[in-house]
Amino acid sequence: MSDRSFLDWPFLEDRHRDLATSLEAFAAQRIAPFSSQHGEVDMACKAILATLADGGWLRYAVPAAYGGVNEQLDVRSLCLIRETLARYCGLADFVFAMQGLGSGAIGLFGSEKLKRKYLPGVADGSLIAAFALTELDSGSDVAATTSSAVDMGDHYIVNGAKTFISNGGIADFYVTFVRTGEAPGARGLSAIVIDADTPGFEITERIEVMAPHPLATLGFDAVKVPKSQLVGVAGAGFGQAMATLDIFRSTVGAAALGFARRALDEAVGRAQTRQMFGATLADQPIAQTQLAEMALDVDAAALLIYRAAWTKDVRQGRVTREAAMAKLFATDRAQTVIDKAVQLFGGLGVVSGVPVEELYREIRALRIYEGASEVQKLVIARQLLANVEPAS
Repeated sequence: MSDRSFLDWPFLEDRHRDLATSLEAFAAQRIAPFSSQHGEVDMACKAILATLADGGWLRYAVPAAYGGVNEQLDVRSLCLIRETLARYCGLADFVFAMQGLGSGAIGLFGSEKLKRKYLPGVADGSLIAAFALTELDSGSDVAATTSSAVDMGDHYIVNGAKTFISNGGIADFYVTFVRTGEAPGARGLSAIVIDADTPGFEITERIEVMAPHPLATLGFDAVKVPKSQLVGVAGAGFGQAMATLDIFRSTVGAAALGFARRALDEAVGRAQTRQMFGATLADQPIAQTQLAEMALDVDAAALLIYRAAWTKDVRQGRVTREAAMAKLFATDRAQTVIDKAVQLFGGLGVVSGVPVEELYREIRALRIYEGASEVQKLVIARQLLANVEPAS
């Protein structure tokens, strides 16, 4: 079993420790079997969703007033859940994360009507959520969004396309960020909830990636959407997207941490049993050095993640700097940890289906989505410079 001493850190409360213990038992029994199933990805996601719903875990993705567990989203709980699920099954982590990210803007900024329409279904698993922000030429540069929504009085007409959209093709609704034109650049964006069965909306392409997940390109051809589907006020979409990511960015780091913990566990097990030069691999100083570096990276990532989560939960307000640091460090170092695990496995480490090989494919996307590593460095630098007193 992975090291659990971090649960005693002062960032966490007894309720978090209870959550971690309960989820560990649930995941070992109900989620672990999915890691060895390599069937059709859409069906797998729906089966996992039903399993998580049955265990009540999706309730952590929405506020209590709409079927959730906590009065408001608790980032430490989200991180613990993602870390644990990622250790057992990357697809399970994905399914849980998208229920939260896909509905997050509604919970934070939506009207009471929107919240009651969508959030209870997210909590009980009857609705699948999606967050549609990325376009082909506006990934990290959100201000370059070109998909548009024209105000027609009581409704909008939406045209354009989104790509690399998680849950694309299986989601029941898409929180879609479009240009409504209140101001130039990022200030002229709005979030509109578009149901999957709306005329003019279609899945134009399913995208296959190295670690199978449901991804798609979305097309909007004169899609008529009632004004009641607008999230908050027009022109506030960029801020809504960033505030949503402010909550969920730390949880991406937590998922990476789960992958890294699993890789470290696998590497330790392999090192203790693999015979080399008349001793085990674990007896070799070079392997001990690798394991030490992996353990260091895991603990350092955990400290940054749970600091960011605690800061958001307890201090409230924005945690742009802390979340960016957590996401950047945890995802980059998890890549390194997993690479070392593959190396310690030798040839077996690149055999399809071996856990470290699967982790190697799973981790790569986390350094890109919800803000690439390079963007996180810019965020951190700008936050740093903004808080430095100018030289006199």
